[in-house]
Amino acid sequence: MPGTRKLGRTSDHRMAMLRAMVTYLMENGRIETTVTRAKEVRSAAEKIITTAKRGDLHSKRQVFSFITKETVAKKVIDELGPKYKDQNGGYCRIIRTGPRRGDAAEMAIIELV
Repeated sequence: MPGTRKLGRTSDHRMAMLRAMVTYLMENGRIETTVTRAKEVRSAAEKIITTAKRGDLHSKRQVFSFITKETVAKKVIDELGPKYKDQNGGYCRIIRTGPRRGDAAEMAIIELV
C-alpha cells in the first residue's frame, strides 16, 4: 500500500500489529492508541467493513483472512456489514485525548460510529 506509515516496524510486524488492533477495535468498539496508529487502523478497519458489506463468499474469505479471531470476523460479517449497508465510508471516529504522560506522544481514541 503506497503512502502508508512505517510506524518504526518491519513490514510483517507492522501488518501483525494492524491486524491485531483492527480485530480488537471490531471486538470492543473502541481503543486508545497514538494518533498515528489510529489513522492507520482507521484506514484498515474501514476497508474491512466495506469488504464485509458486499456479503459474497469472496469478501467473507477476505475478512476471515485479515481478522485474527473467528468470532470477531463473524461479527463483522453478520452485524457490522449490514449495519453500515447504506453508509459510504466514515465508519470510524478519531478523538484526540492529549499527550501521553511518559513520552508526550499524542494520544487518541478510535471508535466505531
